[in-house]
Amino acid sequence: MSAERSEIEQFMRGLEHRNPHEPEFHQAVQEIAESVMPWYLAHEDYRKAQILERVTEPDRIISFRVSWETDDGDIRANRAWRVQFSHALGPYKGGLRFHPTVTQSVLKFLGFEQIFKNSLTGLPMGGAKGGSNFNPKGKSEREVMRFCQSLMTELYRHIGEDVDIPAGDIGVGTREISFLFGHYMRLQNRWTGVLTGKGCSFGGSAVRMEATGYGCVYFCEHMLNHHGEGLEGKCIAISGSGNVALHAAEKAVEKGARVVTLSDSDGFVYVREGLQQEHLEFVKDLKQNRRGRISEFAENYRGAEFHEGEDPWRVTCDIALPCATQNELQENDAEALIRNGVMAVCEGANMPLTAGAARLFAAHNILHAPGKASNAGGVAVSGLELSQNAMRISWSHDEVDSLLQKIMTEIHLSCVQHGTSHGRVDYVRGANIAGFKKVADAMLAYGVF
Repeated sequence: MSAERSEIEQFMRGLEHRNPHEPEFHQAVQEIAESVMPWYLAHEDYRKAQILERVTEPDRIISFRVSWETDDGDIRANRAWRVQFSHALGPYKGGLRFHPTVTQSVLKFLGFEQIFKNSLTGLPMGGAKGGSNFNPKGKSEREVMRFCQSLMTELYRHIGEDVDIPAGDIGVGTREISFLFGHYMRLQNRWTGVLTGKGCSFGGSAVRMEATGYGCVYFCEHMLNHHGEGLEGKCIAISGSGNVALHAAEKAVEKGARVVTLSDSDGFVYVREGLQQEHLEFVKDLKQNRRGRISEFAENYRGAEFHEGEDPWRVTCDIALPCATQNELQENDAEALIRNGVMAVCEGANMPLTAGAARLFAAHNILHAPGKASNAGGVAVSGLELSQNAMRISWSHDEVDSLLQKIMTEIHLSCVQHGTSHGRVDYVRGANIAGFKKVADAMLAYGVF
């Protein structure tokens, strides 16, 4: 066994012992450890300061009960957390997720990933994540409002524009952010940029809703161009049908690609000739306003096939953009994509590949962009929203989109700088080392911190 492998295994044994029964967190840390360990072992100052051990321990985890009342007058209670992982580079920054699968392990993995994603943007933001096992599906508007107000009644004690700035995530869109922000103002009697993802009429930023999906496509295009390819004419399979998936599809279609799939938890739709803007507008209304199911799209458009209970990864495509949730693309899915000739996988969701799937793509030299690089556009525009709030100004759509493109270009260059070997870029390694180094340098400069 090599010295590097032995160090990784020893480190992971210690981490798993300290953090039992948290598989998602273990998986996220393992990916970072495998990428940075050779580089880390070559830097005695980082090892002596135990940077890797310290950065994998959150600054703090806040856990609390959220009690709320249904429209029928019944009392419900959910659990919520805020994982403030690292503020070495700036105030804590990361989304809130409302979904029944939310656990402390899931939020720790998301918060840990957020540290390095935020580092890659070049903006002064630390890493955090939060959320609740509350399920907004099937709840009335007033039930969601009461839940958000109850959650903020506790959360407001732990956040602030220079302390911790939450945003949205799965289950938390503009509606939920608005309820949370309104109650924060009610409690604090002041207007400040303590949340991002707000409506544009009250401090939000242009392009925030589109940013993660657009940024993913911008990064994918850079990745392809760097290896002598382009987006135009490529067939793309996308999972999900939320903001990330829909705006990734929108930008890919605009750039001349043929997007053939979207999905939700019921299954996926396949449009052989490719989705058009009219189709995407229908799905946006379906999902954002009517909160319907993707199967309804197939019922309304000829040529659209609905595949119940299946994921889109058996469809022949050049590029796969997993934009739904963590660990959605598994080893057998990776095998199917490789058999069908996929050339690139660009993550729109956070850690949507299992470790086995990622290893398979690496073994077959498939271009693979990790989420901390390719989906950093969302938090990048959140950072720009913070700047606009602090200066009491609003930038135009074109101004924000131009800054987003510049940030995604710089992230790609960082990945290339730290991940190139024998003329090919290992984007996972490049993103992990580039993100980790900046945080490590800050922690080293602070002393025992």
